Amino acid sequence: MYLYMTSGTKDFMEKLQERYKDEGLILMHGGGQSLLLHETEAKSFFQTPRRYEVISSTGNLKDEGFFVCNNVTVTDEGRPVFEHRFSSLQEEIESQPGFVAFRLLRPIGSDTYVIMTEWEEASNFDLWKSTPSYKNSHQMIDNKEFANSTTHIFASAPYITTFIAKKEDSER
Repeated sequence: MYLYMTSGTKDFMEKLQERYKDEGLILMHGGGQSLLLHETEAKSFFQTPRRYEVISSTGNLKDEGFFVCNNVTVTDEGRPVFEHRFSSLQEEIESQPGFVAFRLLRPIGSDTYVIMTEWEEASNFDLWKSTPSYKNSHQMIDNKEFANSTTHIFASAPYITTFIAKKEDSER
Protein backbone atom coordinates (compact mmCIF):
# COMPACT_ATOMS: atom_id res chain seq x y z
CA MET A 1 0.00 0.00 0.00
CA TYR A 2 1.16 3.51 -0.77
CA LEU A 3 0.12 6.90 0.50
CA TYR A 4 0.60 10.04 -1.57
CA MET A 5 0.31 13.62 -0.32
CA THR A 6 0.02 16.84 -2.23
CA SER A 7 -0.61 20.34 -1.00
CA GLY A 8 -1.93 23.55 -2.47
CA THR A 9 -4.64 26.13 -2.13
CA LYS A 10 -7.95 25.10 -0.62
CA ASP A 11 -9.80 25.80 -3.89
CA PHE A 12 -7.38 23.78 -6.01
CA MET A 13 -7.37 20.83 -3.59
CA GLU A 14 -11.19 20.83 -3.52
CA LYS A 15 -11.30 20.80 -7.35
CA LEU A 16 -8.80 17.94 -7.46
CA GLN A 17 -10.82 15.99 -4.90
CA GLU A 18 -14.00 16.52 -6.92
CA ARG A 19 -12.28 15.49 -10.16
CA TYR A 20 -11.17 12.17 -8.61
CA LYS A 21 -14.15 11.66 -6.29
CA ASP A 22 -14.14 7.88 -6.79
CA GLU A 23 -10.57 7.59 -5.41
CA GLY A 24 -11.49 8.20 -1.76
CA LEU A 25 -9.20 11.20 -1.36
CA ILE A 26 -9.06 12.88 2.03
CA LEU A 27 -8.89 16.67 2.12
CA MET A 28 -7.58 18.34 5.25
CA HIS A 29 -6.52 21.79 6.36
CA GLY A 30 -4.05 23.06 8.93
CA GLY A 31 -1.16 25.41 9.45
CA GLY A 32 -2.29 27.66 6.63
CA GLN A 33 -2.24 24.91 4.02
CA SER A 34 -4.50 22.32 2.48
CA LEU A 35 -3.38 18.73 2.03
CA LEU A 36 -4.86 15.94 -0.05
CA LEU A 37 -4.17 12.27 0.79
CA HIS A 38 -4.42 9.38 -1.65
CA GLU A 39 -3.99 5.87 -0.21
CA THR A 40 -3.83 3.21 -2.91
CA GLU A 41 -2.07 0.11 -4.24
CA ALA A 42 -1.65 1.87 -7.60
CA LYS A 43 0.29 4.91 -8.74
CA SER A 44 -1.05 8.31 -7.85
CA PHE A 45 -2.43 10.76 -10.35
CA PHE A 46 -0.91 13.69 -8.39
CA GLN A 47 1.73 15.40 -10.53
CA THR A 48 4.40 15.87 -7.86
CA PRO A 49 3.32 14.05 -4.70
CA ARG A 50 5.23 13.26 -1.56
CA ARG A 51 5.37 9.48 -1.83
CA TYR A 52 5.34 6.93 0.99
CA GLU A 53 5.13 3.19 1.42
CA VAL A 54 2.76 2.19 4.23
CA ILE A 55 4.85 -0.22 6.32
CA SER A 56 2.55 -0.52 9.33
CA SER A 57 -1.10 0.39 9.75
CA THR A 58 -4.28 -0.12 11.68
CA GLY A 59 -7.75 1.31 11.23
CA ASN A 60 -9.26 2.99 8.19
CA LEU A 61 -8.53 6.61 7.45
CA LYS A 62 -11.74 8.62 7.48
CA ASP A 63 -12.58 11.84 5.71
CA GLU A 64 -13.48 13.53 9.00
CA GLY A 65 -11.15 13.79 11.95
CA PHE A 66 -8.03 15.27 13.51
CA PHE A 67 -4.77 14.17 11.87
CA VAL A 68 -1.36 14.32 13.52
CA CYS A 69 1.76 13.85 11.39
CA ASN A 70 5.00 13.35 13.30
CA ASN A 71 7.69 14.06 10.68
CA VAL A 72 10.96 12.35 11.57
CA THR A 73 14.12 12.64 9.48
CA VAL A 74 16.01 9.34 9.75
CA THR A 75 19.52 8.50 8.56
CA ASP A 76 20.08 5.58 6.19
CA GLU A 77 21.79 3.57 8.93
CA GLY A 78 18.95 4.36 11.35
CA ARG A 79 16.08 3.17 9.11
CA PRO A 80 15.94 -0.49 10.26
CA VAL A 81 16.04 0.46 13.95
CA PHE A 82 13.46 3.20 13.52
CA GLU A 83 11.08 1.00 11.51
CA HIS A 84 11.35 -1.86 13.99
CA ARG A 85 10.62 0.40 16.96
CA PHE A 86 7.70 2.26 15.44
CA SER A 87 6.00 -0.58 13.59
CA SER A 88 4.62 -1.71 16.96
CA LEU A 89 3.28 1.73 17.92
CA GLN A 90 -0.19 0.82 16.68
CA GLU A 91 -0.52 -1.72 19.50
CA GLU A 92 0.03 1.03 22.06
CA ILE A 93 -2.56 3.46 20.72
CA GLU A 94 -5.36 1.53 19.03
CA SER A 95 -7.24 1.09 22.33
CA GLN A 96 -7.11 4.82 23.15
CA PRO A 97 -10.45 6.66 23.24
CA GLY A 98 -11.15 8.47 19.98
CA PHE A 99 -8.38 6.71 18.06
CA VAL A 100 -9.28 6.15 14.39
CA ALA A 101 -6.20 5.08 12.40
CA PHE A 102 -2.41 4.79 12.34
CA ARG A 103 0.07 4.77 9.46
CA LEU A 104 3.85 4.40 9.60
CA LEU A 105 5.02 5.86 6.30
CA ARG A 106 8.42 5.08 4.76
CA PRO A 107 9.50 7.90 2.46
CA ILE A 108 10.21 7.20 -1.20
CA GLY A 109 12.83 9.60 -2.48
CA SER A 110 13.24 11.39 0.84
CA ASP A 111 14.54 10.73 4.35
CA THR A 112 11.55 12.01 6.35
CA TYR A 113 9.29 9.32 7.75
CA VAL A 114 5.76 10.22 8.81
CA ILE A 115 4.00 8.69 11.79
CA MET A 116 0.39 9.57 11.04
CA THR A 117 -2.46 9.13 13.47
CA GLU A 118 -6.09 10.08 13.05
CA TRP A 119 -8.35 10.90 15.97
CA GLU A 120 -12.05 11.70 16.21
CA GLU A 121 -11.18 15.06 17.77
CA ALA A 122 -8.10 17.02 18.84
CA SER A 123 -9.10 16.47 22.47
CA ASN A 124 -8.64 12.70 22.02
CA PHE A 125 -5.05 13.24 20.90
CA ASP A 126 -4.47 15.63 23.80
CA LEU A 127 -5.73 12.99 26.25
CA TRP A 128 -3.41 10.36 24.76
CA LYS A 129 -0.44 12.70 25.23
CA SER A 130 -0.89 12.42 29.00
CA THR A 131 -0.69 8.60 29.03
CA PRO A 132 2.31 6.34 29.74
CA SER A 133 1.74 4.86 26.26
CA TYR A 134 2.48 8.22 24.65
CA LYS A 135 5.56 8.79 26.77
CA ASN A 136 6.89 5.31 25.90
CA SER A 137 6.27 5.77 22.19
CA HIS A 138 8.04 9.13 22.07
CA GLN A 139 11.02 8.15 24.17
CA MET A 140 12.94 7.06 21.07
CA ILE A 141 12.18 10.23 19.15
CA ASP A 142 13.50 12.26 22.07
CA ASN A 143 16.86 10.53 21.45
CA LYS A 144 17.20 9.40 25.08
CA GLU A 145 17.03 5.73 24.17
CA PHE A 146 19.95 6.07 21.76
CA ALA A 147 22.02 8.80 23.40
CA ASN A 148 25.10 6.56 23.77
CA SER A 149 24.55 4.48 20.65
CA THR A 150 27.04 4.41 17.78
CA THR A 151 24.13 4.23 15.34
CA HIS A 152 22.96 7.70 14.39
CA ILE A 153 19.22 7.40 13.96
CA PHE A 154 18.05 10.96 13.41
CA ALA A 155 19.29 13.49 10.88
CA SER A 156 17.43 16.43 12.43
CA ALA A 157 14.80 17.26 15.04
CA PRO A 158 11.30 15.89 14.41
CA TYR A 159 8.36 18.21 13.93
CA ILE A 160 4.60 17.77 14.16
CA THR A 161 1.97 19.02 11.74
CA THR A 162 -1.75 18.80 12.47
CA PHE A 163 -4.72 18.91 10.15
CA ILE A 164 -8.48 18.79 10.37
CA ALA A 165 -10.51 16.91 7.80
CA LYS A 166 -14.17 17.81 7.70
CA LYS A 167 -16.89 17.23 5.16
CA GLU A 168 -18.66 20.29 3.91
CA ASP A 169 -22.32 20.49 4.93
CA SER A 170 -23.34 19.83 1.31
CA GLU A 171 -21.49 16.47 1.40
CA ARG A 172 -23.25 15.09 4.47
